[in-house]
Amino acid sequence: MTIKHTEEPDLAVLRAQDHRAFTQLVQQYHEQLLVVARAIVRPAQAEEVVQEAWVSIFRALPKFEGRSTLKTWMYTIVSNAAKGKLRKENREITLNDAERVLGNYLSEERFKSDGHWAAGPANWHMESPDRILEEAQLKQCLEKNLAQLPDAQRAVFLLRDVEQQSLDHICNMLEISNSNARVLLHRARVSLLSVVDHYQETGQC
Repeated sequence: MTIKHTEEPDLAVLRAQDHRAFTQLVQQYHEQLLVVARAIVRPAQAEEVVQEAWVSIFRALPKFEGRSTLKTWMYTIVSNAAKGKLRKENREITLNDAERVLGNYLSEERFKSDGHWAAGPANWHMESPDRILEEAQLKQCLEKNLAQLPDAQRAVFLLRDVEQQSLDHICNMLEISNSNARVLLHRARVSLLSVVDHYQETGQC
């Protein structure tokens, strides 16, 4: 998974159900939609859910009014599809991991209530965090560790910090409480921040 933003596709072309444009849309967002699906259903079911969601997206594109961004609209469709499958199987989402006692590292309160760092990592010796993130090796480390996060943590991090979705919308999509979402997001951030710390200390992932 690449931690970056991508340009929005041409909506007029997509509304016309242009197959080439839709193929590019699938290539651009399939992995992100899988992350959302895996936070709701079992990983083995996520691919099926997303495939079904793509069919729904294609059929609904001519009626897409643009009241939200295309990404938000697609995330909502895939989350609804996943929750529909979950209800059909009478399963319940369990997020016990989100309610466990957090470690001492988390208690340092490195993040403000708005999600920004209260203080940068102590071991950063370069000119700025932006310069660190420019390093290809660190990007690879972050992407590798992001892929290894628990599904719920990865989904909340992707939706909040990468895709800039609102916390309320994330809670609605994943059917989790605001407090659980904040804990999952905090845990994901701390995990990735520890990767940066380790990289600065050792030069290795």
